[in-house]
Amino acid sequence: MSENKNVVLLRDVEAIRVPTGEKVALAKGEEANIFQKLGNNYTVIVQGNMFMIDGKNADAIGEPLQEKSPEKTTTTQSQQFTQEEIEKKVWEALKNCYDPEIPVNIVELGLVYDCKVEPLKDGGFKVNVKMTLTAPGCAMGPMIAQDAQNKLIAIDGVNEANVELVWEPPWSQEMMSESAKLQLGFL
Repeated sequence: MSENKNVVLLRDVEAIRVPTGEKVALAKGEEANIFQKLGNNYTVIVQGNMFMIDGKNADAIGEPLQEKSPEKTTTTQSQQFTQEEIEKKVWEALKNCYDPEIPVNIVELGLVYDCKVEPLKDGGFKVNVKMTLTAPGCAMGPMIAQDAQNKLIAIDGVNEANVELVWEPPWSQEMMSESAKLQLGFL
């Protein structure tokens, strides 16, 4: 979702510099341009530099706070989900993960190479994801992988989630979905 809206920071806020992944503090009163909102995060431009602000800090840019997800229930409290139901929820969660520089989710970009959902002996499920990046040197990679893992572990019924960055096969534009290619102007 494109924003492109000028704002003044209402309070000091932690942000992540794109593409280095460095945590920085942006100061109250600085002018920012909300470049885009993707998933739970905002990409902003401040003094010519790009930053990502987590939705939990959206009030700093005058946007509504991201609603907290409901408390995750323990396996014994939650309804039993089938492996197929969990797999569907996993793919939905991954479609809410974005590289802050690209307005297409990691699934449509073709960055998710493998996703396995396995039942655990004590109940619940373990999710293992292998994903790549559009470029091996992308400093945002660990942040994107952590965002994916956080979204997966928040799924009711998922007790473990691992996201591994892999580099084989190398990513190429041919791995993108048709809708991603269309959105990015490759068709």
